[in-house]
Amino acid sequence: MNMYTKASPLAAELAAHTGRFTDKAFDWDAFPSNSGYPELARAQMRYVGAGGSPKVGDTSTLKADNFTVSLIYKEPGRFAACHSHEIEESFLIIDGTLVVGWEKDGEVCEINLGPRDMILNAREIGHGFRVDGVEPVLMSISVDVGKPLPPVYHYHPKEHDTELARRFGAKPGETIKYDPNGDHPLQQLMRNYVIRYSEQPTIWEEAGFTRKVYVGEGGLTHDTCRKEMWGIPSRCGLKPFVRAVEDAFLVLEGSLKMGWEENGETVEVELGPRDLVKTPAGRRHWIRNDGVEAATVWHVIGSSDKDDVKYQAA
Repeated sequence: MNMYTKASPLAAELAAHTGRFTDKAFDWDAFPSNSGYPELARAQMRYVGAGGSPKVGDTSTLKADNFTVSLIYKEPGRFAACHSHEIEESFLIIDGTLVVGWEKDGEVCEINLGPRDMILNAREIGHGFRVDGVEPVLMSISVDVGKPLPPVYHYHPKEHDTELARRFGAKPGETIKYDPNGDHPLQQLMRNYVIRYSEQPTIWEEAGFTRKVYVGEGGLTHDTCRKEMWGIPSRCGLKPFVRAVEDAFLVLEGSLKMGWEENGETVEVELGPRDLVKTPAGRRHWIRNDGVEAATVWHVIGSSDKDDVKYQAA
């Protein structure tokens, strides 16, 4: 006999705050400005909010409060036209290598980012990206406001020569290569917004897991959302903790259990690669790795303010 047990309201709420990679699909029409320009083609998978796409009515996407989270897939040879936002926007590279260019007054500085590197694109600074490598790029984009304004385009193939747009507005041979020790104003500005995974210190918490801070104390210091890369060994777990703002865990590698607690009831869900849970402000939650391999997790917290959360081993 098949038995069916109705999920509790808390379990149903946790399920509703879970974004499953296998339940989603990449949207090749997420950005209408790319329509008719195959060189701009890219696909978006939305987890939290629309992430800069005008498709704000997507019912499969979790409601955004202080940040959005989405995946972007871009094939070799394609680029994104140079544009700017009123708020910070981060690119975290998951697979492949990505060239990101910043433009100001017709000058362009370019940087090449690899897996787990991140750039936090500055407010009102023109930026675009291009895949020059031989493999596609998969990255996570997070815009640090729930409902960002439409982007302002600086160099789009609709209005500019395609090769100029591909270089984000730089004249041939005049692109500036990123150098953190360089003296060009764009180099000096960009170095305050770039995190190299291999150069970022690893923090071992007493609870038995690691953190690399990308945005927040110990990383880039900005009045935006905090972002961290966590490494959670097998059989490591945390006791419940609570934040004053929402947070999200996106699993990059391995598996992770996310649990919620309310009024003595506990529920949990297991996440695999590219699954995400967004936990609302004020909800007690915890994580645990029951898998045989370590989990790598991208953690986004909806405020730049430091909180008093103390991580304790379960």
